[in-house]
Amino acid sequence: MRNFWSPAIWGFAIAIVNNSLIPDVWAFQPPPAVAVVDRPTKAQGADVAAQLTEKSEKWDVINNQTISSFPSLFWEINNLSKISYSQLLEVLARGADSDNTARENAAQPEDIARFEKIVQYAKQQNLPDRAIGEILQAIADNFLGKPYAENLLDNSGKEKLIVTLNKFDCVLFVETVLAISRGVAVKDYDYQNFVNRLEQQRYVNGKMNGYCSRLHYFSEWINDNQKRKTVENITAELGGVPMNKTLNFMSQHRSSYPQMVKDEATYQCIVNQEADLAKTIVNYIPTNRIKSIYSQLKPGDIVAVATDLKGLDVTHTGFVYRNADGNLGLIHASPAGAVTVAYDLQRYISRVESAIGIVVVRAIDPR
Repeated sequence: MRNFWSPAIWGFAIAIVNNSLIPDVWAFQPPPAVAVVDRPTKAQGADVAAQLTEKSEKWDVINNQTISSFPSLFWEINNLSKISYSQLLEVLARGADSDNTARENAAQPEDIARFEKIVQYAKQQNLPDRAIGEILQAIADNFLGKPYAENLLDNSGKEKLIVTLNKFDCVLFVETVLAISRGVAVKDYDYQNFVNRLEQQRYVNGKMNGYCSRLHYFSEWINDNQKRKTVENITAELGGVPMNKTLNFMSQHRSSYPQMVKDEATYQCIVNQEADLAKTIVNYIPTNRIKSIYSQLKPGDIVAVATDLKGLDVTHTGFVYRNADGNLGLIHASPAGAVTVAYDLQRYISRVESAIGIVVVRAIDPR
């Protein structure tokens, strides 16, 4: 289940003003406060959740600094009265995407700068010439030390397309690295295309259409992205065994999900999705057999931690990481506090409470 223990509302939106006389302008709004734990501590095992506190951003100061970067000539040429930066953001935020679905941008200016920095790094390191798995590990490396943040997608009653390159939960980290890497592989360095890839990975049939359209269970995420040839589930060929459980955690804990509490149609939609998942065999590699498949794993393989918790398939996810000495570990957004590398994959999984093994998914090279 996406974000596994909390209602996951992933929302990101970009508003752009295009005009032959107007430079492209990005509208940003402050990030939501991170205050709600996205899964019980019991499910975190070795990743002991750290309560993250954030200092409030002084957005008035930032706004005043940013508006000065727009030349006053712009307002004069277009015969417009000058407006404050906050007013400008409000206007831009009213923009809509191609199908008139309202969007809200939750990206921060530093996220755009970070994206451009990663793009430059990819070009300098000739990453497009490498295998997709190596690209994934190299891109993931760029986020080492970035803070873990909880409940990033669940701070609004309306589904929005959230993007952040500055803080992550475990699934958001995997999706972000995958979306950037797929672009790098085909030398597509456009930020908006990166955002589009995130939407395609995150929602049923690649399109955001409300809360229920989000791929909440990770097994559902795998199935949908496999249909669109984004990833391939290789667990069975690695010797995986059936999990033999019903995935119904969300419907069985309806009171924990405000979107379902408030809306019967949303609840029934989730119930129907769980019924569809019942037709899927979920395989996993038992913990004590993980080391035996090291030779078949590749850096950049997506690893999800399978769990024995009733109604759930997995509780955490990250990427296979090849250390300098060749040993295989896990790079992930850890609830212990930040994006980090666990040196040995099997040892890490063995320390996660309720873990029974791993599900392994391999990115399909888009070239």
